[in-house]
Amino acid sequence: MNIVSSPAETLRTALAALLDGLPPRQAAQAVERLIANYRGRTPTDAPILRDRADVAAYAAYRMPATFEAVRSALEAFASAVPGWTPASHVDVGGGTGAATWAVTAAWDGERPVTVLDWAEPALALGRELAAANPALAEARWQRSRIGAALRIESTDLVTVSYVLGELTEQDRAHVVDAAAAAAPSVVVVEPGTPDGYARVIAARDRLIAAGFRVAAPCPHSAACPIVPGEDWCHFSVRVSRSSLHRQVKAGSLPYEDEKFSYVAATRLPAAEVSPAPSRVVRRPQIRKGQVLLDLCEAEEQLRRHTVTKRHGDLYRAARDADWGDSWPPAEPGNYHEIRQ
Repeated sequence: MNIVSSPAETLRTALAALLDGLPPRQAAQAVERLIANYRGRTPTDAPILRDRADVAAYAAYRMPATFEAVRSALEAFASAVPGWTPASHVDVGGGTGAATWAVTAAWDGERPVTVLDWAEPALALGRELAAANPALAEARWQRSRIGAALRIESTDLVTVSYVLGELTEQDRAHVVDAAAAAAPSVVVVEPGTPDGYARVIAARDRLIAAGFRVAAPCPHSAACPIVPGEDWCHFSVRVSRSSLHRQVKAGSLPYEDEKFSYVAATRLPAAEVSPAPSRVVRRPQIRKGQVLLDLCEAEEQLRRHTVTKRHGDLYRAARDADWGDSWPPAEPGNYHEIRQ
């Protein structure tokens, strides 16, 4: 009996093979240097990933977290558009292709895929990794400036993940506008920091202005109720740490939590889009006999709800709820009682 590995397991195996023959200390030093560059002000037309060793080290270090964050965003989007599957996909600034792997995890089947990036070593390594994933066998890896000169062919889905922070404000706007012009569905993912959230909100505003409606995470397409400067919307996903992660971060835990912000928007007809009734926007607080849920609601507001044992099945569902989940569960039961 053949056991088919998940995209996540296949990716981990392929990434582990990248580091064969690369001394661990050299890989760690490459990652440390690249992290410092990414936090600096490197011009957007100067690729940070210079050669295969750079790309291999950074892919092994960052690709699992990018994959998990994008997959989480795509799964929320897929839940909001249950009757839709992308027939084609373009990944803007995709580098080694983490988002393309995430799309294959969110939706079964093969589709035309194009990865656009300016770093040739990253594209070459992405092509090499993709050989392990049958759904990416025919993917195109195309060198392209990500900025004002960007052109995107018509497609069903555009992903823009962990890219906008490397661009000027003007280039960010152009990239989002180009994505909106090319596809009926666009997903933008950024780090879960105040700055990353601000970039996501700016992209969200441009997409709405272009006629898109928000499918996830927001339960509405109105203005975000979070007051800028006071808080920011972000979510978390658990990522298994590789030995390289532990070496670079001097950590002993076998996992880390990747914080990310995102918006998934679409031009699909309203009848085909079912945003979450509300979204859990903080880690639920489980206390004796009660669960505190911080929710972003369709009424365009943030509210804290307390679910207690007297709510029966809903209380049990609240204990299982996670940060980023849609709320209430499919069978809302006595949900109206805690909204009063």
